[in-house]
Amino acid sequence: MPSFFVTATGTDIGKTYVTAGLIRACRRKSRAVTALKPVVSGFDPLSPESSDPYALMEALDLPVTSLDRISPWRFAAPLSPDMAAARENRAIDMKDVEGFCRAAIATQETVFIEGVGGVMVPMNARETVADWMTALRLPLILVTGSYLGTISHTLTALDVVLRRELHVACIIVNETDNSSVPLKDTAETIARFSQGITVATLPRRAKDADFDQVLGALL
Repeated sequence: MPSFFVTATGTDIGKTYVTAGLIRACRRKSRAVTALKPVVSGFDPLSPESSDPYALMEALDLPVTSLDRISPWRFAAPLSPDMAAARENRAIDMKDVEGFCRAAIATQETVFIEGVGGVMVPMNARETVADWMTALRLPLILVTGSYLGTISHTLTALDVVLRRELHVACIIVNETDNSSVPLKDTAETIARFSQGITVATLPRRAKDADFDQVLGALL
């Protein structure tokens, strides 16, 4: 099973929720797996249990002391990484981030690398998440919602990554709470325009079996 880069059409779409669920699905099948969330903003060191890295560590059954192993670039401001780093008089060197990811990939059977925000979020003054994904060239998992407007957002993000000749392993439509659009209809419409890419769905309050099914679609 290869490693994957988990990205999304925007912020608060459900990347961490999906990644944690896939980790647990892999573990149920006794697959060796780990995950990274190399860069995180909006991180409160006094409340790590409320963070995305903590959710991944919980899925991996790792202690909070593993934080540096999962997410070494942590910033307090809930902003894009370039702005959050600037608030602390820091800047993200993407060569270091990419090297950190490659080191993990080289020693693990399967690594889920979770990005930050959407595909075009700035990482520093020059580079975006899309540049990060292009450097690693891992199969992508594109997470999107089922809210009104998601079809345009999804197809726009898909156009960006396909223009860079990146491989999208799966699009996962994570059902948006109180969405006015049916999950099934959203997924079917995205699938018509996704150039044969697998489109999977996750309902609200998804069960283990739902994540097992998505993992099967991913593989």
